[in-house]
Amino acid sequence: MNADEMKQLAQLLQKMPGIKSIELKDVKKLAQLLRDSPELGSIEVTGFFGTGVVITRTNQGVAPAYAQMPMMPPPAMMAPAAAAPAAAAVASPAAPATTLKEIKSPMVGTFYKAPEPGADAYVKVGSRVTAGQTVCIIEAMKIMNEIEAEVTGVIREILVEDTQPVEFGQALFRVDPNG
Repeated sequence: MNADEMKQLAQLLQKMPGIKSIELKDVKKLAQLLRDSPELGSIEVTGFFGTGVVITRTNQGVAPAYAQMPMMPPPAMMAPAAAAPAAAAVASPAAPATTLKEIKSPMVGTFYKAPEPGADAYVKVGSRVTAGQTVCIIEAMKIMNEIEAEVTGVIREILVEDTQPVEFGQALFRVDPNG
């Protein structure tokens, strides 16, 4: 994120309802924190009425994404995400030649496998999914957020039960991209 983009982000944040003001130096600190902490996937600044800004890490560096996000995971929720790669590294040598890709929760909320009670689940083990296809719903602050597959493949594992609370970054599904 260059200086002009950070300044524009700071100006946008000052205009948002519920966010009194945020200075360029604060945006720079957030962007630097994201660069210095590879275990963090994103930083979210949320004001009243669900308004907010999410700064998300990408392969090219830090890119701003402006979105209306209802939830911000507490700092305590981010610590387990740092431990997850270590656990994956231990399991990795025993993994088969096909590496499964995970679909992770982008927020804290309640997992729903179907669009409404009694309806068929979006996906089941063995279902073929394409990138962009809805695989579940996560309810956060009474807002139903459709979660889409980021990878094309076959669902090999569903890691959570219907109506189970989920955390930011928690794996929901494992997909075989070669299936």
